Amino acid sequence: MRVINIAGMSAASWLAATVAIATTASAQETKHYRFAHDQQLNSGYSVAYDIFSTKLKDLSKGKMLVDQYPGAQLGQEPQLLQLVKSGDLDFAIVSSANTATISPQAGVMSLHFLFRSEDHNIKSLGDQKVFEAIRDMIADTTQGIHVIGLGTQGFRHLYGKKPIRKVEDLAGLKVRVQATATEDTMFPAYGAQTVHMPFGSVYTSLQTGVVDFAENAVNVYLINKHYEVAPVLSMSEHEANNAVVWISDKLWQSLDADQKQWVLTAGRDVSAQEPKRGFELERQAATKLSGMGVKIVTDVDKAGFQKIANPYLDKLAKDLGPHADKVKTLIRSIN
Repeated sequence: MRVINIAGMSAASWLAATVAIATTASAQETKHYRFAHDQQLNSGYSVAYDIFSTKLKDLSKGKMLVDQYPGAQLGQEPQLLQLVKSGDLDFAIVSSANTATISPQAGVMSLHFLFRSEDHNIKSLGDQKVFEAIRDMIADTTQGIHVIGLGTQGFRHLYGKKPIRKVEDLAGLKVRVQATATEDTMFPAYGAQTVHMPFGSVYTSLQTGVVDFAENAVNVYLINKHYEVAPVLSMSEHEANNAVVWISDKLWQSLDADQKQWVLTAGRDVSAQEPKRGFELERQAATKLSGMGVKIVTDVDKAGFQKIANPYLDKLAKDLGPHADKVKTLIRSIN
């Protein structure tokens, strides 16, 4: 504790000392928190960070400041989840598919053709009942981590060195997919072979032929320069590229009631705003890629893929578990 002898101090000195003490106290009240993801800046993930950090700073009057760690600086998504669970990372945004590594029922968000359109995806992620169902799913199936928001980077599409216009074009091809039961069921149903690997290994694997195809959102494909080694993008829209915003339980338990409400409100802003902006980034990325000469295949026979995928929707959701089935039913009911 700092002790000041006021005897003999002038009014000006006293005022200066008082301001110094107040400034020190204010600085001590301000805290910085870490928010990590595996994507580059100008991605849906960085948009989610911008929305979240800005709102939390505003609500806390500058006392809760969130610093961004993009580009897998702190690890790939499975590692980020473990860091949040252990309390070594405060906030993160991670794909719902990779979330299945800690809560398999989260694979429901990767069901193929679960989302009927861009508008349906945006409405679903902004729906409070859907959020609560996903929040409860995580709360009942894992520990050390809490859901505070939802987001998306648009739909996932196939890319490689040749076009995919119909489901038969995938026969026998090696496709890098996210490690979920959903992907491991659906891509073999289309006739492809599935390969798992961290996102950071996809570029080199496409380049060397370890895999023939990968699948992801348009903007992700652009900002990670996957077009350099896989110059044909086929717009299959087979699944939504959804994500979950997390807070560690360690941090959550340290917050007072007001701080918890600020965090939840900031997370809610992500769910309400980021999906629309995520799809806007997708359109901008497609325009840029076209201008660069990337071949974008728009005449994909999605009906052929859907014919195979639709019978799996209910079965996979039920097989994943009751929470997954509830999430699926809620999403399908949204008009």
